[in-house]
Formats: sequence, structure tokens, C-alpha cells
Amino acid sequence: QVQLAESGGGSVQAGGSLRLSCLAPAYTHSGDCMAWFRQVPGKEREGVAVIYGGGGLAEYADSVKGRFTISYDNAKTTFYLQMNSLKPEDTAMYYCAVRRVTFRLQCRSPRPAEYGYWGQGTQVTVSS
Repeated sequence: QVQLAESGGGSVQAGGSLRLSCLAPAYTHSGDCMAWFRQVPGKEREGVAVIYGGGGLAEYADSVKGRFTISYDNAKTTFYLQMNSLKPEDTAMYYCAVRRVTFRLQCRSPRPAEYGYWGQGTQVTVSS
């Protein structure tokens, strides 16, 4: 079931950049975690980045810190993942997801099973 509309994937060479976009439903997300996950065949889906819609929290997996930036545009109810200095190991299917929480700290260490709203996935391929 596709509930969020994501886009922006593609093929780039190592060192290049891409920006992924995820359009969420047009209501307030001030109490939501908005996250990006990625998955490669044979491996578990892993959290890449998460941001709290009410502000005050944005976190990244160690593997992408300093290279990726997550942001949220409230007016467009769209969140983004700016990916710079891409590496071949970033190659994966990327998924956006949203969950409602009570406290912003619940966004930390995002787990796929906690998220109920998902995008369809967008492929990112980074060549060496």
C-alpha cells in the first residue's frame, strides 16, 4: 500500500549528489517522525535519517553523517533527503515513512515496524 509519494532517485557516480523528496498528506505533521530508510537485497531495512515535524530533532545513521541532510517543508508537507558525496555503499532502495508520536525522542533509532505510512520506494544507484 503506497501512502506517501516519493521521488528523486537515480544513478550517479561516486561523489555525486541526489535529493529525494517525499510528499506526505496535507495535514499537520508537528507530532510526527518523518524518516528515510534504505534496503538492499538480502539485508534488513535500515534507518538512514529521521526528523521530528515539531522541530528539535534530526538524526542520522553513522554511515551517512556529514553527507546527508534531512529537512521538512511544512508548507508543502514534503520532507527531503539531500545526499552528497555519495558512495557505492549507498546503493539501495530508499523508502520514506511517517509515524505519529507523543514525544520527539520516540523518533530516535527508527525501526521499520514502528512506521505505518510508507512511500513506494525509489532506487539510488552509485557507481564507482
